[in-house]
Amino acid sequence: MFDHHLYAVGNALVDSEYEVSDAQLQNMGVDRRHMTLIDQDRRAELLNHVPDLTPRKTGGGSAGNTVVALSQLGGRAFYSCRVSDDELGHFYADDLRRNGVATNVSNTKDQKGQTGSCLVFVTPDAERSMCTFLGVSAQLDDASLQSKEITRSAIYYMEGYLAASPTGLMAAVKGKNVARGAGVDLALTLSDVSMIRFCRSGLDAMLAGGLDYVFCNEEEAKTWCGSDDWSNVESSISVLAKTVCVTRGARGCLILAKDFRVEVPTPVVEAVDTNGAGDMFAGAFLYAVTQGYRHEQAALLGNRCAAEVVRQHGNRLTRAKMHSLLEEFTREIQKTA
Repeated sequence: MFDHHLYAVGNALVDSEYEVSDAQLQNMGVDRRHMTLIDQDRRAELLNHVPDLTPRKTGGGSAGNTVVALSQLGGRAFYSCRVSDDELGHFYADDLRRNGVATNVSNTKDQKGQTGSCLVFVTPDAERSMCTFLGVSAQLDDASLQSKEITRSAIYYMEGYLAASPTGLMAAVKGKNVARGAGVDLALTLSDVSMIRFCRSGLDAMLAGGLDYVFCNEEEAKTWCGSDDWSNVESSISVLAKTVCVTRGARGCLILAKDFRVEVPTPVVEAVDTNGAGDMFAGAFLYAVTQGYRHEQAALLGNRCAAEVVRQHGNRLTRAKMHSLLEEFTREIQKTA
């Protein structure tokens, strides 16, 4: 019996989401659809472009979104991260607690400095472009790990964004080694094409020794393989882990494993905001596999939860909505059993 279905390590970020026009995004000089790391001055400059807009503020961070999704579905999750003793830090810690996620923040000393934040700009095509100020998350290190909790988990999950932080990468790899020694399954999300382009050696360190699960989207898969030839991409990306999940937006998910390939469709929806979709998929997928569902069934739940989150503005769903999606999924699986 596991204490936690999922133990994750990643950046603690408070998202501030703005709806902007294509022209505004261009004027701000923001890289469309991708994540860009920024400093405090650049953050202030960007905020000067949207003084009259009121953002939606939510707990964020890629792995943070994933553990919340799993917890809302009824799983048990632990999240290692780093926040400061400031308003955003208290907001973030409270958000994890409200969503039933255990965290090192509850028993480690708050840090000086500023809690990380992410400016999310959503354009009319539903694409999200992110500008991230890491704050104290940039100093995430192995002091935030709880080794005993890792060994009591079913899956250990690493956020690919940590490849940009030397101390964060060291923490992720140290936690992976603890997990591997305890027989815990290992998972990684590639996170963003910027990590592949500029921090690939860090991702290689997370991948070293073999993983059980890797999550990425289609663009990330092509960037990793340096090819647009999908047959070449599939053969190359499939060796990254025992199971590789490639999310493909409206075309659903592709699951690649040894001697196993399956395409899982997603509900047809009108997307208004893609922020958090990949994180949501990973959380729902990992919840389902820890409950004994087959991978293609887990992908079905992941697709449905991701499709629901893109229908709205914001990176999270309510616990009630997640329970509703789970009940619908369970009924359907039972009918086909």
